[in-house]
Amino acid sequence: MSLTLNQRLEDFSAPTTGGGTLRLSELAGRQLVLYFYPKDATPGCTTEGLDFSARAERFAAANTLVFGVSRDSLKRHENFKAKQCFAFDLVSDPDETLCRAFDVIKPKKLYGKEYEGIERSTFLIDAEGRLAKEWRKVSVKGHADEVLAAAEALARGEAP
Repeated sequence: MSLTLNQRLEDFSAPTTGGGTLRLSELAGRQLVLYFYPKDATPGCTTEGLDFSARAERFAAANTLVFGVSRDSLKRHENFKAKQCFAFDLVSDPDETLCRAFDVIKPKKLYGKEYEGIERSTFLIDAEGRLAKEWRKVSVKGHADEVLAAAEALARGEAP
C-alpha cells in the first residue's frame, strides 16, 4: 500500500470488535481515522482511546469513522473496549498486515532490549479512499483534538 498523500489507498480488510470486518471499499463516502497504538490496557493507549471516544459525536458529525488498531487479539480488544466504553470499534492485526501496510512497525527499545513494535501513528482517509493526512510518532496529549480538527476541515472541503 502506498502512503503518498492524496493517492487512493488499496482496499484492505481486517476483523473488528463486535464481530465485524473493516473494509475500506465498503466505506466509500465516509472519512476514516485509523489510529495505531502499541497495546491494549496500557496508560497511554487507554488515554488515547478515551480521548477519541470523548469526541465520537463530533467525528460522526464530520462524517468520520474512527478505528483503533493494534496487534492485540479480538478477545483482548473486546475486553478493553467494554471496560473503557469506547464509542468505536478496535481492529485486531496480530499478523501485522495492516501495521506493515501503513509502515508503523518500527524498532523500539525498552529497558535496553530492542524489539519491533507499533509506533503510535494516525491516518485520516478521505471519503474517496485517499490518504488525506498522517501523524507519526504521536504524543497522546491533544492528539485527538488535532485529528478531529483535520477531519472537520476535510468534511468542509478544506485542506486538513
